[in-house]
Amino acid sequence: MKFLNLFKGLTKTYYFRQLFFGILIGVLLFYIDNISNSPKSGLLFLIVINTLLYPYARFAYESVIDFIMGNNIFFFNAILFLIWKIFTMILCWSFAIFIAPIGLLFIYLYQKNSND
Repeated sequence: MKFLNLFKGLTKTYYFRQLFFGILIGVLLFYIDNISNSPKSGLLFLIVINTLLYPYARFAYESVIDFIMGNNIFFFNAILFLIWKIFTMILCWSFAIFIAPIGLLFIYLYQKNSND
């Protein structure tokens, strides 16, 4: 049962917000695949897996960035920031199957330390 608690490590608002963006990226990719001349059959499986793992991949990414950046505040162009944010979201979604285990490890270590 401790394994299932691992997936409950994110707050509901954070999880559902990230899941919303993951679904958005997945639907966009599915749409692009469907309008292409040769749809890939295994792509739907990858879309579902990456979409479900995206919140944990995003958590890992944001944890690393928060560690590197600290509590610093940066001022720069909002359009560039939005483009960068979309780029990192797509990147995290694309590699969610590889990044999410790191996020789950972070959650496991956090839960383990809070229980001790």
